[in-house]
Amino acid sequence: MPKFSFRSLFSSSEKESTSAKPVDVGEFYNQTTDKFLAVYGEIIQAFRTNDVTKYLDYTAQSARLADGMTVIDAGCGVCGPALHFADKYPTIKIEACTVSSVQVEKANERIAAAGKQNQIAVTEGDYHKLNKTYPNSHFDRVYFLESFGHSNDKRTLLNGVWDVLKPGGMVYIKDLFRRISSDEWEQLHIDHICGQINKAYCYHIADLNAILDILRSKGYILHFVKIPEVEVSEFEHLSISNDFQNLFDIGKIESWNDYVFPIDFFEILAEKPRFNTEAEKHLYFMNRK
Repeated sequence: MPKFSFRSLFSSSEKESTSAKPVDVGEFYNQTTDKFLAVYGEIIQAFRTNDVTKYLDYTAQSARLADGMTVIDAGCGVCGPALHFADKYPTIKIEACTVSSVQVEKANERIAAAGKQNQIAVTEGDYHKLNKTYPNSHFDRVYFLESFGHSNDKRTLLNGVWDVLKPGGMVYIKDLFRRISSDEWEQLHIDHICGQINKAYCYHIADLNAILDILRSKGYILHFVKIPEVEVSEFEHLSISNDFQNLFDIGKIESWNDYVFPIDFFEILAEKPRFNTEAEKHLYFMNRK
């Protein structure tokens, strides 16, 4: 008799994937951006501090942004973070990309109001095609701030990022990843909630190990994988996110006592090497600026 598994009760397709494609993501944000703005403000991110500008300062440090850089904000929303970074770094140049025409319009309004047209340019397009939209080997950074999970083809996405990065350029990802539990029933519940989130938000919650495998097999050098470093007293504790979940009637947190948290937030920073990793593997271990 074959061994029974609780996991057989659950469709594996619900764990990490959804049928949502980039066009679906664009239409989702065309319809819901006003709702996001009403709950989150211009910084549409679930993991945040009570003073969200402090978290953006932390993000800039974590992504190692600096004046004079040319960067891509992939999945830029209405450019709330981009505008903050443009203020912080007066000579940074940001190419912002979103698949939503509504977000392009709203972002351009905010950029014009802030007088940042010389620093931020917004393009409507699918970020899986960065290497067809922007010049190759041109950018110091490509960053994803809770936008990476909308990708339905993360290998193609990271391959395109590789193409547009300069040697020595880096990709920074801050997003939610499917949580792993040693308890089979808890994992079943985690996967079920992840499936609900995927369906409701046109998302594809990633598996951390799968993403690390994609990065490493492509040749990226991993600088770190870590949870965001936020003081407990500063952490927003997802009350804003819960308000938004109430709008969609999914994943609502009725009580923290019995709530099974379905995801982990991680930051990833990975570098496109400056050298040929096959011919000069020993340089991997050398200190670099």
